[in-house]
Amino acid sequence: MKLNNILVGFLIFGGYLVNAQIAIGKQSVNGANTILDFAGATATEASTDPATANENGIILPAVAASPTYGATTPTTNNPNNGTFVFDRTLKMVRMFTNGAWVNLSDAGNDIPVDLNNASTGQNGGVILGANTSAASGVLVLESANKAMILPHIRNPHTTVKSPYPGMMCYDTQSNSLAVYDGSKWNYWK
Repeated sequence: MKLNNILVGFLIFGGYLVNAQIAIGKQSVNGANTILDFAGATATEASTDPATANENGIILPAVAASPTYGATTPTTNNPNNGTFVFDRTLKMVRMFTNGAWVNLSDAGNDIPVDLNNASTGQNGGVILGANTSAASGVLVLESANKAMILPHIRNPHTTVKSPYPGMMCYDTQSNSLAVYDGSKWNYWK
């Protein structure tokens, strides 16, 4: 009986965590519509705000090749809209949307051998913001009314000392998405 009560309590607590808002490197998230938020934001997000102390971005999954998608013969790894990867074959950051891959960086950049991710990616993923998701990935943010706030870094091309291919962040100076492709930063507004 005691074990059942403990198990039920653990499951209820776990259910709250599934829909929780998560702050990384700080005490709370910014805004009620945030699933995942990172430390380092400036006071107003204006380009005139003082620089943040943050030098860390998100490292995207490094895949041998972008997953394929086939409407008539779907593969087991169909990408979902909003999927971001670093394609090691093309040597570029890519995002899947509306049935196609969009390149977020320039092609053909040399990647030092010691920076290649040798992970086999055999483990399952984590879903944040919902109990289940039809999407697959290492980290799936699933919500009808919440989003992720990228790590904020002012001038990542000068602030981040050792960027890793596939790193992404929000540049507070240019107010744009910044992605590192292995040799240079690419900015998207």
